[in-house]
Amino acid sequence: MRGFFFQLFVPHSHDAADSIDDALEASAAGVRALKISLFILLGTTLVQFGVFIVSGSVALLADTIHNFSDALTAVPLWIAFVLARRAATRAYTFGFGRAEDLAGLFIVAVVALSAVIAGWEAITRFFHPATVTNLGWVIVAGVVGFAGNEIVAIYRISVGRKIGSAALVADGVHARIDGLTSLSVVLGAVGVMLGFPLADPLVGLLIAVSILLLLWGTVRSIGRRLMDGVEPELLHRAEHALEETPGVRGVTRIQLRWVGHRLQGAAEIAVADTTVGAATAIVRDARHRLTHALPNLDDMVIAVASDSP
Repeated sequence: MRGFFFQLFVPHSHDAADSIDDALEASAAGVRALKISLFILLGTTLVQFGVFIVSGSVALLADTIHNFSDALTAVPLWIAFVLARRAATRAYTFGFGRAEDLAGLFIVAVVALSAVIAGWEAITRFFHPATVTNLGWVIVAGVVGFAGNEIVAIYRISVGRKIGSAALVADGVHARIDGLTSLSVVLGAVGVMLGFPLADPLVGLLIAVSILLLLWGTVRSIGRRLMDGVEPELLHRAEHALEETPGVRGVTRIQLRWVGHRLQGAAEIAVADTTVGAATAIVRDARHRLTHALPNLDDMVIAVASDSP
C-alpha cells in the first residue's frame, strides 16, 4: 500500500528505457503536453464557475480559483521548454536547460501556497459556516474537477517520464493533488446533505495536510536535480555500457547530471597500452554504447587512462 501511494504521488521521472532520445523532439513533446493540459484545466474551470453561479458554494468557488491558478502554472514550464531549445551562448555555455528546474521550483511553491490557502479556508469555515444550495450540482462540479485534473495528471506524468522531465512530472503530481482537492468538495457536499455541515471544513483541512505531506517527495526530486543528483540506476547503466566496450579494462571515474530533461557527464576509462588511433576508436565505441544505454544523453566527455604498469 505504501508503494502504491508513493508511485501515485512521487513517480519516478527518468526511466531511460522509455525516453525520447532527441532533444528538440523531447521539448516539443513537453510543450504539446502543456498546451493540451492547459486547455483541459481551463475547460474544467469554466464548468465549475458556471455551477458556482447557480449554487453559491464558497468551497466550489475556492476550488474553481484554485484550479484556474494551477492551470497557469503550465505557463512558466512552457516558457522553460521553449528556452531549452535555444543554443548555448558564451554566457550560458551549457545552454538553458536549467530553466526547467527553476520552473519546477515555482510549481513546488505554488503547490505549497495552495495547501496553506486550503488550510486557512478550512479553518475559517469552522467559525463562519457557509450555506450551500443545489448540492447535486456541486457534487457534479467536484467530480468534473477531479476528472479533469486526473486526466491532466496522467498525461503530464506519462510525458514527463518519457522525456525525463522532473518539472513536468512535478506539475502532473500537482494536478493529481488538485484532483483530490476537487474531490473534497464532493465529500463536503455529501456531508452537508447528511446533516453534518462541518464535513466540508474537516475534509478541506485533511486535504491541506495531505498536500504538504505528499509535496515532500516532489521537493526532494527537484532538489536533487538542482544539486546535480541522478538516479543510481542511470549510473549503473552507464558503467555497464562502458565496461562492456571491447578494449575497456575498467571505469575509474564517472559523473552524470541532468540539465533540464537532458543528461550530461564525464568519465575516465582504463585501456591497455595501445596506439592513439586504437584508443580513439575505443572511446568512439564507448560513446556509441552510452547513447543506446542512456537515450537522454546529450554529451559525454570520456578521458582515457592506460592501465599498463
